[in-house]
Formats: sequence, C-alpha cells, structure tokens
Amino acid sequence: MTHRLPALNALRAFEASARHLSFKKAAHELNVTPAAISQQVRGLEQQLGIVLFHRRVRALELTDAGRASLPHLSDGFERLLEGVRAMRSSEQLDVLTVSVPPSFGARWLVPRLERLRVAHPEFEVRIDAKEAMANFTSDGVDVAIRYGRGSYPPAIAECLMGVIVFPVCSPVLLTKQARPLKPSDLADWTLLHSSWTEGEDPEPGWRMWLKAAGASAVNPDPGPRFSNDAMLVEAALSAQGVALVSGALVKSELETGRLVRPFPPAAFENTEFCYHVVYPDRHRSTAKVQAFRDWLFEEIGHDDSTIPGG
Repeated sequence: MTHRLPALNALRAFEASARHLSFKKAAHELNVTPAAISQQVRGLEQQLGIVLFHRRVRALELTDAGRASLPHLSDGFERLLEGVRAMRSSEQLDVLTVSVPPSFGARWLVPRLERLRVAHPEFEVRIDAKEAMANFTSDGVDVAIRYGRGSYPPAIAECLMGVIVFPVCSPVLLTKQARPLKPSDLADWTLLHSSWTEGEDPEPGWRMWLKAAGASAVNPDPGPRFSNDAMLVEAALSAQGVALVSGALVKSELETGRLVRPFPPAAFENTEFCYHVVYPDRHRSTAKVQAFRDWLFEEIGHDDSTIPGG
C-alpha cells in the first residue's frame, strides 16, 4: 500500500498548480475548472496525509513537502510525454520544437531555417511563436530562445547574442523636423514603445536608455505602445515616431536605408540583456537540441548584426 501511486490526474493537478502557484492558471493549462483542480489537490493531500500548499489570500505557497516533490513530478510527467511522443513518431522523422518570441522568430530565425534544414536533415523543426516562457513539460517544447538577463531556473540559459538597443526612425521623419543632435532632443519627438519581456526581467525601454544617455529629463512614458516588435518596427517604418530596437531585428532595414539612426553609436548603448538559448538540464544530452544549439552559435558567429553599434 505504501508504494501505490495516487491518481495521476491528482498528481497532474498538483504539479501544474505548483509550477504556476495558481489553481486558475493550472486549470487553464489542463482545460478544466479551477474548482476541479482545487478538489483534486485537496483529495491528494487527504490521501497522503500531508499539506502541499499554504493557501493565502489570492495566493498559493508551497510547503516544504510540496516544494521537494515538484521537480520529481515535473520530470516524471516530461518522461511520460516523451514516451507518448515516441509511440506516435517511432516511424516518423524526429521533430525539434523551438519556442521563440514572434518578432525574433520572424525577423532572425525564419530567414535562416533553410540553412538549418540543409545542415540537419535528420530532424524537422516546428516553431512555437510565443512570448511566454516554455515550461518544457506540458507544451512539448525542446528548446527555447528568450530575451532577458538569463534567469530561467532551473533551466540552462546560454547567452546567444548580446543585444544592443538604440533609437531608429524613418528617414521621412527626419525631413519633417530638425534632426536630433543629442538624446535630450527626443523630448520633442514621439517615442514608440515595446514590451519585450515577461516575468521579472525589466525591459530595456526608453526610461533605461534615456537615463544611460544622460537625458533623464525627457519623459519616457508618452507614445504608442506595442506588445510585438514587428508592429513596433512597422510603426517606425511608417514615420510614426522613434523606436528603441535591437540591431539584430532591423539589420536589413538599416542596410537598405528604410530606417536610420538619428544618433551615432555610443557607449551607453551596451546593455546586460541577451537573447538566450534555454533548455532543461534533461535535454542537455539530446542530440537534436545540442545540434540546434551548436547551429545557433555558428550562425551568430557569421552574423555582424550582433556587433555593438551594428
């Protein structure tokens, strides 16, 4: 009796709730109601005779027992999913699922996928374009590319490319008013904003850039806001204002002159943010993940869009 497993649905409900610290988010992931999740977790606690969560007002907090069990359960469910995927694809070409932010995927990764296919015909690539961080357990993601400071525990995060952010605008915009001579002149311009990150990483937006540039007197808040960098770039291309972007995302526009830099390169454009390749430790020895990881770094080595000021 001591070795009999509780119901898998109850374990699954606890594992998802523990990852999200939310019955509501766990319910959304598992496509059931929050009440059902709560009932399954409470039943699991009763069966085991232990408390897994401290239930606070509008918050969940793991007990020591709940915290100790979570990584084992997450790993167990991932192995079950891998087994099911093996059943379904044993006669098919191996598939690598990559989670990537939509703008980076469209502007940097997708144009290079043919080179990846030629270099590694042994697996097919599926792109999962999402801003939210992959959990590598329930979503079938093998490896992710994410932007930030690289804090994604317990996953491994390697800096793929250091990001230089700087203002860009349409040359048409420069004909409508005097060209800025220094960052403080941005007080008279429309600033275009982007939300680049989720979670705890503060995004490298206008407030951070203006402070580093010695232009803290410029109000960094007004201006249109976009949740997607592709839309931000389109707004800049249509001369709606000045955008703060990564050189890797607008390389072709700068080369063709569709976008220009109103300021010359400067030392304060360096940031501590990177695009990271992220994967769980259990995928470290997976051949397709390591092949993709090595290919990414090889591509970066040939890509001058990551050079400071590029």
